[in-house]
Amino acid sequence: MTNLVQPEPWLRGTHRDVPPVMRAVLHALELAKEDLQRWCGDLNDAALHARLKGIAPVAFHFKHIARSMDRLLTYAEGGSLSEKQMAELKSEMDGSGTNASIFAEVEAAFMRAAERVRCFRSESLAETRAVGRSGLPTTVAGLLVHVADHTQRHVGQAITTAKIVR
Repeated sequence: MTNLVQPEPWLRGTHRDVPPVMRAVLHALELAKEDLQRWCGDLNDAALHARLKGIAPVAFHFKHIARSMDRLLTYAEGGSLSEKQMAELKSEMDGSGTNASIFAEVEAAFMRAAERVRCFRSESLAETRAVGRSGLPTTVAGLLVHVADHTQRHVGQAITTAKIVR
């Protein structure tokens, strides 16, 4: 009998044209996207916005994933956050959006993030970057790795919350 379960993205032999660090980030983002769809895709609007015992709703995690990838990649590219990015940050807990609109936002964010990650070159990984108003020091590599691990952290929280609200 054939195993119908597809291996995780990092075991599929994809993105061989991309340097290893960026490839690992792409694989982590693909896994995050797949996990969100698998574990949260069937939630109705009420479940997406449910706030049990004061924990952040699944919708928050989706918005935060989408928007934080954009912010972190802006820093990795050497930019500063725009007024629009700051306004979006402040609206992540606003309770708005339907299943369709929230999934569309995160899907588009994953696609844009993958395009942006592909633009980095290995030679840039050690370049210094500043994060936030305080200009906290990091590197391009530090930011790219954080895009992956921060996204995975919020995917785990979204999945756990989805299981609780079911």
